[in-house]
Amino acid sequence: MTTLDVMRQVRRKADSGKPNAPAKGEFMPDPVIRLSGISKIFHTDEVETHALSEVSLGFDAGDYVAISGPSGCGKSTLLSVLGLLDTPNAGEYVLSGRSVANLGLAERARIRNREVGFIFQAFNLIGDLTVFENVELPLVYRGTPGAERKRRTLKALERVGMSHRRKHFPSQLSGGQQQRVAVARAVVGEPSILLADEPTGNLDSKNGTEVMDMLDALHQGGATICMVTHDPRYAGRAERTIRLFDGRIVPDPGERNPV
Repeated sequence: MTTLDVMRQVRRKADSGKPNAPAKGEFMPDPVIRLSGISKIFHTDEVETHALSEVSLGFDAGDYVAISGPSGCGKSTLLSVLGLLDTPNAGEYVLSGRSVANLGLAERARIRNREVGFIFQAFNLIGDLTVFENVELPLVYRGTPGAERKRRTLKALERVGMSHRRKHFPSQLSGGQQQRVAVARAVVGEPSILLADEPTGNLDSKNGTEVMDMLDALHQGGATICMVTHDPRYAGRAERTIRLFDGRIVPDPGERNPV
């Protein structure tokens, strides 16, 4: 069965008039994120790697935070923990008043779909789906009815200036256009927080600046954004910068708002 077949099957279920019911304990709209003493250790046969060590930080609704540091310092691991793609070995993660560090796989997936929007360096669009279908996909898996899916998808594409390309496939788009579509996919479900992992890493300077301008506009519209970047120009656009080194938060005198 192809990706398109799976999508159609899920879409038919969503269009049956029985959307997924909100789970018990659904989050309040305004997110508050708190990490306390988060540690992540990767084990191999011979090596124990401390990717994160006693990381404590907080994000409030409407924050725009950049995470910076050298390669291998733990930036992407921290983003994976925030996005519920990975679990810490120790510490507490509270999202919108609820502890989420040790939830089961199904509940983590449910929360990711509703609460977190991801923007990846490599775009991660599905090649055999159109632009519209790629952006619509999170709502399909959420069980959103067809009319509402269409409205939200078109709105998201309009926000990033890609509604005129909605019938195209990813292979027919430039890198900058693909990242615009990826941003639309991230915001279509109106998540509590946007997590961006080197969103300009695969783009030239012109397209990179355009994507950053788009993130600035989303933040001005009220979005909460956490972005990993190695580029100080882009980190400087955030309201606050968290610098990591060897898995720990360290002060950086060069930052305008050090943690």
